[in-house]
Amino acid sequence: MIKCHLSKILGERRLKMSDLIRQTGLSRGTITRLYHEQATRIEFEVAEKLCQKLECEIQDLLEYIPDERK
Repeated sequence: MIKCHLSKILGERRLKMSDLIRQTGLSRGTITRLYHEQATRIEFEVAEKLCQKLECEIQDLLEYIPDERK
């Protein structure tokens, strides 16, 4: 499973989704899906814009959690 920490990062920095949308130019749907961990994929361009704006590394934004059932 891939976990997205966008909601945590925004909360820690007291940023609103609307601010991030305006500052990155990304669509509201894209940010909303990532924020609520409903995204099924992420484009490299989106990840790059988020990392640039949030001044973080990709591993701060996304985390791989192995499936323990295997």
